[in-house]
This record gives sequence, structure tokens and C-alpha cells, in this order.
Amino acid sequence: MNEWLKRLTESIRNLWAKGTVVQKVVLFALVALVIVAIVLAASLSSRPTTVRLFNSPVTDETARTKILDKLSEQNVEAYVTDDGYISVGDERTARRMRDVLIGEGLVPSNIDPFASFYNRSWSTTDAEQNVRLKNAITQTVKQHLEAIDDITKADVNIVLPDNSLFISEQNPVTASIILRVKPMSSLLQDPRRIRGIQSLVQTAVEGLRPENITITDADGNVLNDFAAMDAIDTVNLVARQQREIQKLEAYYRAQILKSLQSTYTEDRMRDLNIKIDMDMSKRTSDSTIYTPIQIRADNPRTPYDDSELRDSLTISQQTVTKEWQGTGFNPEGPAGTEGQTPPVYSDMSNVIGRSTETGVTQNNVVNTTQEHKETSPQIDRVSVAANVDGTWTTQLDPKTHQPVIDPETGRIRRVYTPVPTDTLVQTANYIQGAVGYDVSKNYIVTVTNIPYDRTAQFAAEDEAYFAGIRRRLALMISLGAIALVLVLFIVIRLIMRELERRRRLREEELLRQQQAAREQALWDAKEEGMGVTMSVEESRRAELQENAIAMAKEHPEDVAMLIRTWLMEE
Repeated sequence: MNEWLKRLTESIRNLWAKGTVVQKVVLFALVALVIVAIVLAASLSSRPTTVRLFNSPVTDETARTKILDKLSEQNVEAYVTDDGYISVGDERTARRMRDVLIGEGLVPSNIDPFASFYNRSWSTTDAEQNVRLKNAITQTVKQHLEAIDDITKADVNIVLPDNSLFISEQNPVTASIILRVKPMSSLLQDPRRIRGIQSLVQTAVEGLRPENITITDADGNVLNDFAAMDAIDTVNLVARQQREIQKLEAYYRAQILKSLQSTYTEDRMRDLNIKIDMDMSKRTSDSTIYTPIQIRADNPRTPYDDSELRDSLTISQQTVTKEWQGTGFNPEGPAGTEGQTPPVYSDMSNVIGRSTETGVTQNNVVNTTQEHKETSPQIDRVSVAANVDGTWTTQLDPKTHQPVIDPETGRIRRVYTPVPTDTLVQTANYIQGAVGYDVSKNYIVTVTNIPYDRTAQFAAEDEAYFAGIRRRLALMISLGAIALVLVLFIVIRLIMRELERRRRLREEELLRQQQAAREQALWDAKEEGMGVTMSVEESRRAELQENAIAMAKEHPEDVAMLIRTWLMEE
């Protein structure tokens, strides 16, 4: 490698030495041009060729971030300037990404979606232009829908078919919209607002008909099926009417039942059944009422009615007289039977007939009142059924005042007292007043006296009563047993103390006898002169005995009192 460089360097040096000045200048210029070309090519290749994505800057940072994320998903490198313009590598990529962003609804509101449609270059095809138009219209409709307060997002898809040569073969323009609304919004349940949204979409897209618009919610429910919505409204109306009737029934039931339970207690008046039939239809009627016309009012100071009433008043009157004049005839001839004898006519040229008619045309006025009535939903009939239980009284023994037990069933005897008839009638009258009894509407109020099934209740009461008796008996037995145990304990204690006292007396007596025998033996041995060795204890005991004997002899009363004290302590 070094040898090759040396030879190349040597060759260049020889050529440079052999060349003329002009050749050297030309060669230098060529080398300089090559270097400049290389530098320019390198600079141009390193500088990216960019095309703006939109003609306006994207100032919203959130929208700009979404756009950049979408471009990244499409593997498109984007460039953002300081003033907010977004650029891509070439025009084709820019057109493609504009269509994608418009279709995704990522075009900011401050940017005209039709800008890409207007900026048509010579290389743009009709298909591309149609796609741009559709996307621009879609974005516009989307922005209009999302401008409504309750709508958070609107997915819009508009299909613009190709123009056909024949009208019959032309496919219609269609639009499908998915609405997402805010929580607790009533927009989806308001047919009037849905109709407004449909009209908005129809107006925004040329050639779009209402039947070709489909509006749904996020769950796929069709919102602009107004025929079905009318049917649903009818069903909902009936349901609302039923709820209103149920609320009214519950109100009457609560009020009446509360009042009756305060009288009969909750145990005797447990429930009240009420059924309200309502006429929910609305009617309108027009009527004309004819009343007499008062000419003179009654004077309250007179004892009689001096008012004057007329059925009508004459407001105008016209007398008409009609007169006719003409020739006449006088029949002549023999008398005969009418219909059999023909008349004989004479000359009638000089006979004149005249007729006069007089009539009176009179216009009267009557007092009328036009009345327009609109009947609202009203109660048609009320049916009330209530049951009042009588009273149950426990039968008591007149001697012990304790409940009487039936020997056959082993249960407490009870006596049932039914509700008096007049009380039932008064209760029915009270219920009628509470519900607004109307005889013409066939209201039904029934109050009966049917005993409730209290088998379980009585069984529980009997069980509680007998359980109380068993508890008292067990308590008495326990107290008796405790008392017996105490008595036995005391008796045994006394017996044991007595036995212990007798044992101690026997032992003392035995010791006393033994000591006396010993002392006697000592005294006898002492008197006989025998040497007897006594222990210290025995000597002391003997000394104490002698002292005690001496004291007893000297003070017998004190010794007797001391002995009595010892016996009492034992």
C-alpha cells in the first residue's frame, strides 16, 4: 500500500513538473469544481426535503401530540417548527396523511378540512380528489356534531357514490353516525334533539335523504327510528299512567291504613286493598247553553220575586203586505152534485179577482252561552276492601285467676269476640269519606270481619306461658334443694361438733385418769420412801395441781367461774 502511494505521488509530481502554466491552472480549477460539487451534493443530501402537512400551524399541544402519534403509527417522519407547522417528507405522503387524519377526526378545529381539497395539484387524480372531498365533508359534520354540548365524540362515515349515467342506477348517499354522550345526558332519549341532529347531517351533505341516515349510540341502538320511538312512547305513556295510578293507590292505602291501625292496632288491621280505575283519556266538548234574558232584577226589599225574565227579545220587526189582482170567473148552471155537474162559464172579461196577504217578519235574540270543556284524566272508580279482626281474650279461672288449660288439647282456652256490625259500618263510612265516595261512579267499599289465622301466634304464646311455668317450677325446686342442702349442712355440722366435743371430753377424761393414776402412783411411792425421779414437766404439773387445789380450797367461787368460762368457750 505504501509503495503504491509512493508511485502515485511520484507520478503526479512528474506530471505537474512537465505541465505548462495553463495546464496547471485548468487542472487546479477542475479539482476545485469537483470539491465544490461534492460539498454541495453532500449538503443537499443531508438537508431534508419537507412538505407542510397543513397550511395553518397546529397551536394546540394536545392536538399536535395526537397528530404526531398518528404519524408515528404510520411510520411517517414528521418535522415540527417552532411556530407549530408540521411537515413531512414529500407531497404524496402529505396528501395520504391528510386523508388519514381527516378520517380519524384528528384535524384541529382551527384548520379548514377543505384546504387539501382546494389545493389540487396537476398530479392529483379524480379518485384522490373524491376521497379528499368525502373526508372533508366527514370532518365538517363531525365538528358540527361534537360542537353540541352533550356529545363528547361523534364517529361519522359518509358514503358518496360515483355518479352514474342513469338516475335509476344511481346509488344513494348514505351516512352512519355513532354518538357518545356525557354521563347522565338525556340527549339519546329526546326524539326532538335526535331529529335536529338528523336534519343537521342531511343539510350538510348534498343528496342525503333522511331514510339513508343511521344514528346509533355506543351500544348499537338505533336512535332515529322514529316510528319505533313513537310506539315506545305509547308504551312508556301507558307505563307512566300505571305508575301514577300505583302511586295514587299507595297514597290512599298508606293514609287510610295509618288511621285505621291507630284505632284497631296493627295486629287487627294488617292490610287494606285498594284498586283505582282511572280514565286517562282527554276529551274536549263544546256546548251551547240557553238561558232566559233578565229584563228586571229582583228587588231584595220586596217579599216576593218581582224579577222579569223573557225567553227572547225582539231586535227588529217588519210587516209585509202582499196583494194579487187578476181576472176571475163565476160558474153558472143547474145545481147538482159536485164532480158530476160541469160548470157553465159565462163571459169573464169584466170579472176582476183580488187577494191580499199580510205577514210580520220579526227578528228575536236569545241569551246563549258557549262553553268549551276539556276533560283531563280522572278517577273512574275506586274499589276498597278491608278486613278487621275481632278480639281474642284468654279465659281465666275465677278462683286462681290463671289461664284455663283445655285438657283435650293442652292449650290455653281463648274466647273470640267479633267486631260489631255498627263498627264495620262506621269504618266503611270513614273509608268512603277518605276516597271521596261517588255513587254515580259505582265506588265499592267493603269492610269485613274475618278472623286471622293465629295458630302460630297462639302456639308461641302457649309455649311462652308453659315455659314460664316450667322456669318457676325449676326455680322453686332449685331453691328447695338449696334449702335442703343448707339444712343438711347445718345438721351435719352440729353433729360433727357434738361428736368432736365428746371425743375431746373422752380424751381429756382419759388423760386426766392417766395423770391421776400416775400422780397417785408417785405419791404412793413417795410415801413409801421410794426414790422416784420426776421429769421437769411432771414436777411442774404437780406443782400447778397443788396450787390449783390450794386455790380451790381458798377461793372456791373463783375456781367455779373459771371452769364455767372454759366450758362456754368449748
